[in-house]
Amino acid sequence: MVANGSCSVLACGSSALVATLVLLASLALCEGKAHIVVPCYNEETRLPQQVFLDFVDQAANKDVLFTFVNDGSSDGTLRVLRELAAKRPQRMSVFNLEVNGGKAEAVRKGMLHVLLSRNLTREDVVAFWDADLATPLETIPRFMRKLEENEKLEMVFGARVALLGRNIQRQFTRHYLGRVFATLASIVLNLRIYDTQCGAKMFRATEDLRDALSSPFTSGWIFDVELIARFISLRGGGEGGGHKPPCEEVIYEYPLEEWRDVAGSKLGFLSKVKALYGLGCIWFDYLSPVAAWKPVTVEPELAGRQEL
Repeated sequence: MVANGSCSVLACGSSALVATLVLLASLALCEGKAHIVVPCYNEETRLPQQVFLDFVDQAANKDVLFTFVNDGSSDGTLRVLRELAAKRPQRMSVFNLEVNGGKAEAVRKGMLHVLLSRNLTREDVVAFWDADLATPLETIPRFMRKLEENEKLEMVFGARVALLGRNIQRQFTRHYLGRVFATLASIVLNLRIYDTQCGAKMFRATEDLRDALSSPFTSGWIFDVELIARFISLRGGGEGGGHKPPCEEVIYEYPLEEWRDVAGSKLGFLSKVKALYGLGCIWFDYLSPVAAWKPVTVEPELAGRQEL
């Protein structure tokens, strides 16, 4: 009896041990990393280098890695980025584009490079973040937490909502012009989105993300809207495609605690006027009854090019 009882105890203990090991293994697999792409154009004197260094030095941010994309800068940005990355080579790298292609292309190529050159899973995330840190880096873990808390979410976008108790510093005219544009973008996308243009957006590393980035954007600085339109197109035009839920169920807009206008904006008045025309083109290309956009094979050199 004692022997049988001992065997039973050992068997139960063994089963519990196996179950514990399986649980720990599954938890380990779920620990993804955040790959933050930072597009940089002529940021030699504006890049807040010490802020990036202080952020990666915090133990709580050990799973956050930065890829700085030099977008054919004409000043000393590339040198500054190389020097910065050399200080934390395990956490920072530089991806150099010799020809300036604009922010949209820098973001697209930088994110594709990360997706193609690293063995990422759905537990990993890829984001783009404005180099001027109008959205503080401390927001990155908050975005990550949202995705961890809700497995169904695939994207988290910053939303600059000027609520009481939050520090949203935005010029009066830019705020209201932005509200007009956001309303028009929401109508074009047929999506209840508050802020399409915040420069802080995070995505799960999925096949849909790779497909959405597969070809160059055509809309200039409103590429954020075009990117969302591509996700809608990939999901059957907003109704959900097959097993995929519609975008409104997988996008979370995070009301930022802090955001500030940073001097040195590179957008002129003409660019803002062209944006209205761009919205019409986005609707026609991706969401109209005759829309014909399809993802294409991505450029293989983005996977093989060495980071500097």
